[in-house]
Amino acid sequence: MTTTSFPPLALTMGDPAGIGPDITLALWSARKTLSLPPFLFIGDAAVLRARAVALGLDVPVAAAEPETAAALFPDALPVLSCDCAVPTLAGSPDSRNAAAITGAIETAVALTFADRTAAVVTNPIAKAVLYDAGFGFPGHTEFLADLAARATGRQALPVMLLAGPKLRSVPVTIHIPLKDVPEVLTEELIVETATITERDLRQRFGIARPRLALAGLNPHAGEGGALGLEDDAVVRPAVERLKAAGIDAVGPLPADTMFHDAARATYDVALCMYHDQALIPAKALGFDDSVNATLGLPFIRTSPDHGTAFSLAGKGVARPDSLLAALRLAHDLARHERAAKETA
Repeated sequence: MTTTSFPPLALTMGDPAGIGPDITLALWSARKTLSLPPFLFIGDAAVLRARAVALGLDVPVAAAEPETAAALFPDALPVLSCDCAVPTLAGSPDSRNAAAITGAIETAVALTFADRTAAVVTNPIAKAVLYDAGFGFPGHTEFLADLAARATGRQALPVMLLAGPKLRSVPVTIHIPLKDVPEVLTEELIVETATITERDLRQRFGIARPRLALAGLNPHAGEGGALGLEDDAVVRPAVERLKAAGIDAVGPLPADTMFHDAARATYDVALCMYHDQALIPAKALGFDDSVNATLGLPFIRTSPDHGTAFSLAGKGVARPDSLLAALRLAHDLARHERAAKETA
């Protein structure tokens, strides 16, 4: 299958006042040397043009549809319009543009469901900006799960995977206060999260038999109950259920010894019990080139593993490495999934 016959990626603008436009422009400018997979930018073309001027980049922007984006991509940055309500100033977010931000995400998902784009890649959003406009979801991931449920009529459990060159990690509980983790963390949630992770690593990442390492919740995985009962009462039974289902899983393991070089060589993904337990090692080992991939959805979604960085927007100093990794991973996963379907 040639690159031009393969659907482009759908890249959302994220918050237009953040670094999303900057890193998008930087990558397109280096598209040839990077062998960048074609993408269709869904957002405000005026924001891209103004930011290109501010950054001193000569980037032609062209109106496009998914069917024309790949052909346009070598010579112009293809854009499907999703215009902001008010002019955007780099570094100064405005909640009046929330509808355009979320609208770009909705469009990307709809196009991917229609097979007009190959996958969804999302530039960073600022949740606080969206909350001011009435956004009712904890974050990107939960919003995408709701869009999937509306499109299919089936609820999906979105699983956040941080994928870097040295580590893949999954937080079982995500955007909740640490004090609430023991109550939310159930045997069923662990089993369901691990099952989705194992399935997507097989079907989309092409790992024949994924090895899962599950971290304990408490220090030293509870120290036999001396440092907490959850590991023996919740995590260990979940691991036993996974093994009984034929999944290669071990745990609960002390989290403080799971992430050195030798330990990482023994598994394909680490399942961690709370947000920072998964994200701290992921970002320490691959801050600039890790990717946030959402598993458990009926479409492929990746994003850079960083935020909007408003203080860097429009200054030409934002690094595009993570967005580059997100685009490449989305393209690879989409091609692998499509090839698997064609040979099934």
